[in-house]
Amino acid sequence: MKESLPTVTALGELHDQGRLTWTEREHGWIAAPDEVVTALTRDGFEQCKREVTTSRRDLQPAGGVWQGVNRITGSVASVIWIVRASPRQALVLIEIDGELIKVSHDGPRKPDDESYRDDGGEG
Repeated sequence: MKESLPTVTALGELHDQGRLTWTEREHGWIAAPDEVVTALTRDGFEQCKREVTTSRRDLQPAGGVWQGVNRITGSVASVIWIVRASPRQALVLIEIDGELIKVSHDGPRKPDDESYRDDGGEG
């Protein structure tokens, strides 16, 4: 059993710099996927899986998935993205230990704060 969930300070830095913004309409983040992955790596997650999907028509990247494990805490981070008009403007979903990282006015909410958990129900 894990003692505590990891802090995601590098994601907060991306948010503070305006490079990670929440979209309520799509219930996700607008960001460059590589920047999100780099931030999670800085927070101690080591890549264990990365896959990119392509469009059938032009073979351009259409989205992808990344997973990393924090070997100290045992926590698992997952990033799923869907490319929009610009790859730097992908819709990004971020989960740590199955809990969606959602928006707050102070930056990404930490997964260990119960008030920010996604109940997983239909809205």
